[in-house]
Amino acid sequence: MNIARIKRLLGVGILIALPLVAGADIYKYVDKYGRVHLTDEPVHGGYKRLVKTWKGWAETGSNYRNFDKNRTLHTPTIAIVAKRHALPIALIHAVITAESAYDSGAVSPAGAVGLMQLMPATAARYGVDNRRDPRSNVLGGTRYLKDLLGMFDNNLALALAAYNAGENAVIKYGRQIPPYDETQTYVRRVLKYYNDYKKIM
Repeated sequence: MNIARIKRLLGVGILIALPLVAGADIYKYVDKYGRVHLTDEPVHGGYKRLVKTWKGWAETGSNYRNFDKNRTLHTPTIAIVAKRHALPIALIHAVITAESAYDSGAVSPAGAVGLMQLMPATAARYGVDNRRDPRSNVLGGTRYLKDLLGMFDNNLALALAAYNAGENAVIKYGRQIPPYDETQTYVRRVLKYYNDYKKIM
């Protein structure tokens, strides 16, 4: 498989690891291609403050530098799990690309961990003891996504919205995608990745 072609199709961005200092504010900007940019020195008003760091503490983000290597490493596991749960391999790749860029050590500011960014409650619900273990994480995340598809009558957009914001948020807004910028952007990104991956898988 041509990695360069995958990169062109997905438009995968690069997140640069910043040296975080005590008391520094971190800002996030999502450009029109869905790429995430983090900085401690925003250059325009489109950046939003993400997290304020504490003394000696910094949140771990996704590591895009090893995207190709990690994607190759985790592809066999993704294929096995997707087949076991009768979900398209391209869909699981799309979710993982959006969630962690294949970085099994990724941790979100909200505390989601791993390839499919499982929260503690979701991990417990699906019997995932170690959220950093790639196989366990993909198993738990795939089972959750499968259940969400069943819950929302195989409406992929709603299932993805629920994966991002929680099923209760989708139900609260009349079984529609919640009016959250992050969730609406997330759904568009995953659907784009999914369509792109279907062309090459």
